[in-house]
Amino acid sequence: MAELLRVNREFLAPWEPVRPEAYFTDDGQREVIRTALEQHEQGTAVPHVIVGDSGRIVGRVNLGDIVRGPFQSCGLGYWLSAADNGRGLATAAVRDMMRVAFEELGLHRIEAGTLLHNVRSQRVLERNGFVRFGVAPAYLNIAGAWQDHVLFQVLTSIPD
Repeated sequence: MAELLRVNREFLAPWEPVRPEAYFTDDGQREVIRTALEQHEQGTAVPHVIVGDSGRIVGRVNLGDIVRGPFQSCGLGYWLSAADNGRGLATAAVRDMMRVAFEELGLHRIEAGTLLHNVRSQRVLERNGFVRFGVAPAYLNIAGAWQDHVLFQVLTSIPD
């Protein structure tokens, strides 16, 4: 993961929070993975990697902020290497995570946000049935600035 992130650091920078140097090291990624696995054990996250045709890791896709009770909802995040963009891998990974969220976890709703100008990511969501439901001003600190995000959601089918 560390090598993949180092190679894609410049490509991902406009879409990600500013990361400390340690994030891009093997030890930094071990800590990220350890934290993700702890959240998984607590039932608040489902971390996955995206594997390309060659069998190598090309990105990550995660369900996070899982809330049970009457909400039954989670957030979705994903990124893909520059070399593997535009091949349908993100669309397929999001579809797979929807199955996990709805069929395996029994959740009702998945939310995702994108920067206003991240049209490619918006298309990934829309191809998977996500619908826009609003804009959140100054939603996340991305690339060193508080930036507005378009919010999307998809709901599980409700049986009759």
